[in-house]
Amino acid sequence: MAKKAELLEELKTLDKKTKLNLRNTIAEIEAAIADHSKPVTESKPEILKQVQDDGGDVVKDDKGVAYDDGESKPLDDADETPAESDATDARYAKSGKRSKKHEDEVLAEQTKAETAETAPEIKKGPKPIARPKIERRGKKYQTASKKLEPGKIYSLADALKLATETNPTKFDATVEAHVRLNVDPRQADQNIRATVNLPNGNGKTVRVAVFAPETESKAALEAGADKAGDEDFLRQLDKGVIDFDVLISTPAYMPKLGKYARTLGPKGLMPNPKAGTVSANVLKAVKEAKAGKVEYRVDKQSIVHLGIGKVSFGADKLLANARIFMDSLMANKPATIKGSYVQSVNISTTMGPGIKVDPNL
Repeated sequence: MAKKAELLEELKTLDKKTKLNLRNTIAEIEAAIADHSKPVTESKPEILKQVQDDGGDVVKDDKGVAYDDGESKPLDDADETPAESDATDARYAKSGKRSKKHEDEVLAEQTKAETAETAPEIKKGPKPIARPKIERRGKKYQTASKKLEPGKIYSLADALKLATETNPTKFDATVEAHVRLNVDPRQADQNIRATVNLPNGNGKTVRVAVFAPETESKAALEAGADKAGDEDFLRQLDKGVIDFDVLISTPAYMPKLGKYARTLGPKGLMPNPKAGTVSANVLKAVKEAKAGKVEYRVDKQSIVHLGIGKVSFGADKLLANARIFMDSLMANKPATIKGSYVQSVNISTTMGPGIKVDPNL
């Protein structure tokens, strides 16, 4: 502080009108002293001449405006003296948002805004209209959908007859029933899950495996099971061999399958009493599984999906399977449901159009 005060006193002797004070830095004060310490001579009554070591050719008046030596017009900004340039840098040294960089950025933003205002407006054309969904389908699908009347709700028999006529595929497609229920699957009593014996089967070849004692395993093989066993069966599961569609087990053997629950569960193969795959009567369970016993379950969207047969079955056999399925579904209606239970029913083939069915069957 003492040094700064001494420098200020020295500056005041050179320039009584100086605006520098103790708030300025020592570097700023020394720069001002150096500026005022240069030798000067009078060239005109109102102008002070700033003499440089090489002869000097710049003069300044008492207001600090620079002139050519002997001339009366100001110099351009490009002819600014080094002292003035140093003073400009000092002015922006610690000025925060008022720094030279900030002022340049503001000027650039203003220029950009003015350019944007004067630029011609680019007119955007109308958004393309999306084609109807039916036009984005395949040709065979479009041909099949023309057989359906838009907005019409069919009876179950008519819907199944149309399903056999609107199959767009070359293979024997599955006829599917999709039923939306008025239930909340998060509630335990409304999580619909059951089995049904389709009188005409579902058209699929079911591979049945039995996990039971050796004596019952032999009888299960004779009844039509594809594989059966005890310890040999577990060794195959240890190796990750899963070559069956339905697994049947006796109640006594269920604890042994506990460690395979993470493997079998996600695939829907874990035996379950509700599905009829945990049974003391293994022979009966095998015959039912081979005859067309299928399990259905409501999903998170409150919809039950079930394949009720193949297109090759014909309308009559499909109708018999569909009625048995709908009867089973109504028999499992939760007691807590008030009002309509079945909200909507749709029939479709594997890749064919959906056919709306009257839910009041």
